[in-house]
Amino acid sequence: LPGLHILALAFALEVSVGKTNTVTALNNSNVLLPCTFTTCIGFQDLVFKWYFNTTELIYHGKIKTKATEPTLVWHNPRVEFVGSTTKKDNNISIVLNGVEFSDAGKYTCHVKNPKERNAQHNATIILTVVHKMVETDNTVTLIIVGVVGGLISLLILFMLIKRVVLFIIKKTQDGKKECLVSSSGNDNTENGLAGSKAEQKAPPKA
Repeated sequence: LPGLHILALAFALEVSVGKTNTVTALNNSNVLLPCTFTTCIGFQDLVFKWYFNTTELIYHGKIKTKATEPTLVWHNPRVEFVGSTTKKDNNISIVLNGVEFSDAGKYTCHVKNPKERNAQHNATIILTVVHKMVETDNTVTLIIVGVVGGLISLLILFMLIKRVVLFIIKKTQDGKKECLVSSSGNDNTENGLAGSKAEQKAPPKA
């Protein structure tokens, strides 16, 4: 039934190796291979394994319940478990010590949960081993950031100048209006127009 299918998907086991599935390591260094899993209905007697290039087993562990940490079944001597399943995340990450160029390849984190009718899921990391780390040239990025920042600054300056000019124009126009009103009043008085002293009637003759 469709409803039961959706419910099954909601409880499905999921395994993740993070936002990116590529890792670069320096030759003769130690590298972290991250892996976490989620399940909505919990787990019991869960089994997890790490494989190199799909078939070579390098770590095998079991987890009884959420209240217990994983127990080791078998591991490659160069592989170290660094995760924890009693905390918030079900972390089953490992560290590969003394990385060599021959270690480059695919590392698959595989999980099987008997509580979900033996549901299984996995995720893969691609490891690249290099002689030395290459520094990223950020010159182009810095130039772009500088240009964008300069354009924004010019735009802000333009807006400020525009506001100042408009303010000055408005003040000038208001001043002219005041002058016109004042000048008009003075002319009326001097020319004997309505409201001026020249219009005052002469006293009646006796």
